[in-house]
Amino acid sequence: MVKKLERKYVTTKTVKGRTYYYFRRGETYQRLPNNPDSPEFDEAYWAIRSGRAKKKTKSTFEALIVSYYQTPEFKERKPRVQQEYRRTLELLREKNGPKDFTKLRRRDVIAARDTYADTWRKANAMVEMISILARHAIDLEWITANPASGVKKLTGGEYEPWPDAKLRAFETYCKKNDLEWEMTAYLLGIGTGQRIGDVVAMEWAHYDGQFIAVVQEKTAARLWVACPVFLKQYLDNLPRKGRFIIAQSLHKGVAKRTIQQRVMAVREKIGAMGFVIHGWRYTAAVHLAEAGASDSEIQAVTGHKTLEMVKKYRNQANQKRLSQSAQARRTRT
Repeated sequence: MVKKLERKYVTTKTVKGRTYYYFRRGETYQRLPNNPDSPEFDEAYWAIRSGRAKKKTKSTFEALIVSYYQTPEFKERKPRVQQEYRRTLELLREKNGPKDFTKLRRRDVIAARDTYADTWRKANAMVEMISILARHAIDLEWITANPASGVKKLTGGEYEPWPDAKLRAFETYCKKNDLEWEMTAYLLGIGTGQRIGDVVAMEWAHYDGQFIAVVQEKTAARLWVACPVFLKQYLDNLPRKGRFIIAQSLHKGVAKRTIQQRVMAVREKIGAMGFVIHGWRYTAAVHLAEAGASDSEIQAVTGHKTLEMVKKYRNQANQKRLSQSAQARRTRT
């Protein structure tokens, strides 16, 4: 509903019972303060009418992010991917909302990245999201080139499998302190070799007593992962408290971020801060390689798209075995 006031060019819009004031000339609307009897309202009104007020740019970070949320590209992402995107996009909106996106330069992208250099994944997410926004801005014909294109991402080292001592320490601590969520995530992680986002999404309906059905969030790969004996025994004795294996309530699972934070708390207690939760996936791959599984067999469990990563962990297992063999020869000699 639009209502015209006595002041020239001033109209109101009522949305969900709330009234908003605008200076309207033709098809151009400029927002005014909420209280029409305030000095701030008069000042803003006359500033616009006299031409002293600067027109708000339409090509802001705020407008671009809101527009991107409406695109099929964003809407077709998995809910958890959308959540990850939103985390960085909302940070960009908070810091740069009213700024003109078309004035963004390569040096600005690098500066945004370097602001989070201490947390390289966050820094790289910043570059990635700015690049996605820039591509959307190109589609809207706001800009003609992507200022984030070619900006080098930071490296923060590689994930490593957890050593046996830290695995035992994690299990012991969880058992001693009755940490069911952490223990369940851990056993599902090293038992199935799946990413933590896929672990928290596992439901009891996906488990048939032998296999767990997984549709990987990152790759969309469909897998039937056979459960090793230790995982099968654990799941068969785990109380079913809801739809999800790691359940917050009857119909709601536990958020990935919650599990990450809880696991980090245990890592701090057992001195395992050098080993991240994603390392459980690689622990599973190395254990399979050490047990003599072929590259294709390992890939059938972990769901890696290519054999490149699988071969890396096979090589690691082979190196360990060959080292043991070499030292045994030395002892015999």
